[in-house]
Amino acid sequence: MNMRSKPFIAFTLAVVLLGTAFVCGCTDSGTGPAETETISVTGSTTVLPLAQLTAEAYMDTHPEADIQISGGGSSVGVTAVGEGTADIGMASRDLKSEEVTNYPDLVQHVVAKDAIAIIVHPSNTVSDLTVDQIKSIYLGDITNWQDVGGPDETIVVVGRDSASGTREYFHESVMDKEDFTTSQLEKNSNGAVRQTVAQTPGAIGYVGLGYIDATVKAVPVKTGSGIVDASVATVISGEYPIARGLNMFTDGEATGLAADYLAFIMSPDGQALVAEEGFVPVA
Repeated sequence: MNMRSKPFIAFTLAVVLLGTAFVCGCTDSGTGPAETETISVTGSTTVLPLAQLTAEAYMDTHPEADIQISGGGSSVGVTAVGEGTADIGMASRDLKSEEVTNYPDLVQHVVAKDAIAIIVHPSNTVSDLTVDQIKSIYLGDITNWQDVGGPDETIVVVGRDSASGTREYFHESVMDKEDFTTSQLEKNSNGAVRQTVAQTPGAIGYVGLGYIDATVKAVPVKTGSGIVDASVATVISGEYPIARGLNMFTDGEATGLAADYLAFIMSPDGQALVAEEGFVPVA
């Protein structure tokens, strides 16, 4: 072979390779990665950790799904889904009458049950409280722990802000819709309530069951039938008096990824995660 033939051979090979690539491209079966589908879920900080846990588990087996979770409170969640700025709204309470009027197409999905636990600083020696005593503390009528069997210490009342579904439920079921004391410290999440109580020896607060940890002490509630701890078992049995459902709302019946995600939460695997997060399964 002479030297002048080499450029010709190289050119011929390039043409063949280019043609092969073109044919392969034209006969591609279209089996590339699926298009990502995104939904947004927002609202209650009580439901938030459950939503995050179940979304992560769902996306682990559905790589084409993108479930974006954020908090803000139950009122934020209901408004967002009602106004169409979110696909799912989380709420730790039922809809208010004005929300039913404003957003008549919202569909309720009860994904778990929860207890509202009364928490104090771990050093507090109070052994239990009745619902009436809790109400009196939050009204501002009882201001020292020694009046309810605790230490001689001023009570620091900690609660939630007006966007909170936990506050709304507490206001109805414990306070009988009477006003909270004006000295109440209002926090925008369960985590913020827990942190404040953990750092304040005289404080009292209320949080969802999943937020109880070693940094705070959960105070049992004294009822007519005995002293009852806030727990999954006492919510299931109906013994614990301050318990409610946890909800996700959709605008109309859920479709697409939202429907599939909700179905996963209600599946045995999803409800196992409900229990893992410290809430009460409903299915």
